[in-house]
Amino acid sequence: MKGGVEGTQVQYTEDDNIEVALANSDSDGISNGFIEPDEKELKRVLWKMDLRIIPYIALLYLCSYLDRVNIGHAKVAGIMDDIDITENEYNLALSMFFVSYVLCEVPSNLMLKILGPRIWISLIMIVWGAVMAAMSACRNGPELIVARVFLGIAEAGLYPGVLFYLSVWYTRREQALRIALFYGSSSLAGAFGGVLAYGLMHMDGMRGLHGWQWIFIIEAIPTLLLGVLTYFVLPDYPENAKFLTEREREIIVMRNRKDAGVASDTHFSWKQVGSTFIDWKIYAYSVIYLCGAISVYSFSLFMPSIVNGMGYTALNAQAFSSIPYVFAFICCIANSYHADKKGERGYHLAGSAFLSVIGYILLITLQGVSVVGQFIGAVIGTTGAFSLIPALTSWFSNNFGGHTRRSVAVALITSIGNTSGAISGQVYRASDSPLYLKGHTACAVLMSGCVVSALLMKFTLYRINKKRDNMTAEEYRIASERTELGEKHPGFRYVL
Repeated sequence: MKGGVEGTQVQYTEDDNIEVALANSDSDGISNGFIEPDEKELKRVLWKMDLRIIPYIALLYLCSYLDRVNIGHAKVAGIMDDIDITENEYNLALSMFFVSYVLCEVPSNLMLKILGPRIWISLIMIVWGAVMAAMSACRNGPELIVARVFLGIAEAGLYPGVLFYLSVWYTRREQALRIALFYGSSSLAGAFGGVLAYGLMHMDGMRGLHGWQWIFIIEAIPTLLLGVLTYFVLPDYPENAKFLTEREREIIVMRNRKDAGVASDTHFSWKQVGSTFIDWKIYAYSVIYLCGAISVYSFSLFMPSIVNGMGYTALNAQAFSSIPYVFAFICCIANSYHADKKGERGYHLAGSAFLSVIGYILLITLQGVSVVGQFIGAVIGTTGAFSLIPALTSWFSNNFGGHTRRSVAVALITSIGNTSGAISGQVYRASDSPLYLKGHTACAVLMSGCVVSALLMKFTLYRINKKRDNMTAEEYRIASERTELGEKHPGFRYVL
């Protein structure tokens, strides 16, 4: 029997069919007499899921990304002049957010599995909203650094938590587009953040507060409100989602089990946690993530300063810094839609990274030649950098089997990859302004590495799939005998 994601053949022996039959038992309330939905019914269920989940989690991540990068707008708005802080302390504040963020991602995903997405995400949003509002009271560099540390602790749970959350609701072939719609909100945050900061700078002096203080206060309000609302709006898992009918829950659970095939474990196991930490794929994907995310975070944190360095005034730089993110959002969605349609990840990732390299080359070579050309380079670089992340995150989410392994893998890869945030705070140094040649060059090299690494990863997984295709019946039987194999089961085929 063959099944799984189109383009990623999954083969089952008679023993595997027994496992699937056991998985389809009614031990969790799902009927043995399941009737496959027709195309019209399936589309209706998916549309119902999409409307309830995708816009809401995109809104949550928009707030998250807005709150972590608005310090870049605060700098242009005058925070460096109004409090006792040095350039080194400012850059340290940028980096320390990601130190605490990285350290807390895996523990946070384990807490999400224990408490459920609805409770855990609600809690962390309320905490980071409160921290964001409190940042308006910072009087010196050390206070800003401490505030950013606590902001990182609170925000650590949202991104990896939602990636795991989407993998529970959607099949592997459906995830890239949904992740793009979710992650694409970060590019909208860049666009919206610039326009909002432009407006909030005009509030300078109102009620005795500076413009940068209003940026922190105003942008904390929606986070706090959504934190409370999340408890009532966000469904936990398909098995207990109250907004679905019993038939709709059955359809979602059964199709996801079929998609997971031999890697459909849902129970928690410390053995699976430990095996994930020593899996080579974790570190291979982390290298790709690290190379790509440095560009994303560098652009996000320093875009106003980069545009300002091209010759635009501080006020216009806030507004103009929004434009690259609009193009990034459009390309992000288009690239991910095509990746899902073709059932492919590696080429879409490598292509996006190569586009970003072109953007950096324009930023470097057109210094002093064309301001418009430099700005186009920033648009292209931002578009490529943001477009590769959904392809990458859906790729590694697709290629780890079982709830526990996938939950830990997603958190571990994103935590390692997000050390890029700490590095990104040091990429565009004030001493290199206004040209920032060193920063552009470093990011161009890293994105080139991302292209090479993605292609090597695709080739390696292709070889593993071919090797499993060519197994003899005896080799397959022996390789299947161990328990809790997840995606290491010989019947599993990696998405390429």
